[in-house]
Amino acid sequence: METVSVGAAVPFRAALDPAALQDLRTRLMMTRWPPERTEPAQGISLDRVQQLCETWSSTYDFGFVDRLNAWPQFTAPVTVGGVDPVDVHFLHVRSPEPGARPLVLTHGWPGSVLEFLDVIGPLTDPVAHGGEAEDAFHVVIPALPGFGFSGVPTDAGWTTSRIAVAWDGLMQSLGYDTYLAQGGDWGASVTNWLAAQFPDRVLAIHVNMVLVRPDEEIRNDPTEAEAVALAAARRHQREGAGYAAIQSTRPQTVGYALTDSPAGLCAWIAEKYAEWSDVPGPTDQQILDEVSLYWFTGTAATSARLYRESYSAGFDVGPIPVPSAVSVYPREIGRPSERWARLRHPDLRFYENPSHGGHFAALEVPEMFVDQVRRGFRACLG
Repeated sequence: METVSVGAAVPFRAALDPAALQDLRTRLMMTRWPPERTEPAQGISLDRVQQLCETWSSTYDFGFVDRLNAWPQFTAPVTVGGVDPVDVHFLHVRSPEPGARPLVLTHGWPGSVLEFLDVIGPLTDPVAHGGEAEDAFHVVIPALPGFGFSGVPTDAGWTTSRIAVAWDGLMQSLGYDTYLAQGGDWGASVTNWLAAQFPDRVLAIHVNMVLVRPDEEIRNDPTEAEAVALAAARRHQREGAGYAAIQSTRPQTVGYALTDSPAGLCAWIAEKYAEWSDVPGPTDQQILDEVSLYWFTGTAATSARLYRESYSAGFDVGPIPVPSAVSVYPREIGRPSERWARLRHPDLRFYENPSHGGHFAALEVPEMFVDQVRRGFRACLG
């Protein structure tokens, strides 16, 4: 396993350069639009992207900066395996409850730390939000390397496995010898690797995306629900995974266009919020918050590199050796059954199918997400 060292944490506050705001508005006004699609399967509609970009350039308030700055934030240099350090941006919010447990939350693509802002209060101070003191967590929310306000790796090899090593070092540097972990999308992969590599420190995990292929029994004799899920997975691979094929092979090439064109970046990201969210889905404000973070930090290309890095390394973390909780939302990309999920999580203590929500659960249905996390960890630790 790679070695890790973490430097001193430095307080951080997000800020936007007024010149960058004006540059964004100028670029949006000068957008060259393609013709409208001739069928929905070709991608997000021209009308939708134009509407989002019009809002972005006129009435959108860029308030994500103030909402982010409402919470304690830091950066710390993290060195893994002796390569150049990466400055990791993270939120660290301690609970007022003396018995609170440490919890690291990890986002994915095209998400960010912003998707967790509405769940920080209920997770850290449950009594103030209708919960019980026993459900309190000290919350740590790092931004993946190359995403948001985290630094950009100068070396290859920053897979989700290496990121897990970095996260474990970060948690130890904050004084947390044992902790819990939660994640979806890439965050689920990081969370799985945390459990696989540090089972003595990771007490339990909760994921809202199960990363496992069906076995022969499920493929040959699926239940009705599993058959639907298998068909949906095949459809996604056939019609909806083009972004992943590009980002896992040529992230730098697509990054030139996405870094230069705000309309292009908006379309690239907004399509995923439309396709992977439940009705009504994130608001335009929330979508533009996420797009803005990618735009102003210039991380379209560097975030896409995680696909190249981790697809090349593979995802077979093996059976997870710690107690696990799983929430499978109805609009998630993959929706495995309980027996399917057990192929990855043999010590599965909690499995539920919430009534609504999608890939961005913490953003879409924060109250339901908090309830799932609370009850999931209760089941794992009880």
